[in-house]
Amino acid sequence: MLELKEKCIHPVTGKPYIVSSVGGKECSVEGIADGITHAFVVGFASVADRDYYAKKDPAHLDFGASLTPIVQKVHVVDIEHGVY
Repeated sequence: MLELKEKCIHPVTGKPYIVSSVGGKECSVEGIADGITHAFVVGFASVADRDYYAKKDPAHLDFGASLTPIVQKVHVVDIEHGVY
């Protein structure tokens, strides 16, 4: 997942476009992860970049498809910084 930061290439600039990518294993002491074992946060410079990543980026789509045999549950949450 973290390698996508370098593998996802912008269709216009020809350069990686993911601004930030972090993740790790769930380790909360609260016990309410509902089966989620890992989490990742991916940052983009624009909504257009996020939308391309989610719907069209071949590297991202191929990665997601490769997980089908081993991942039972995926949650995706998009946020706008400073909007509550």
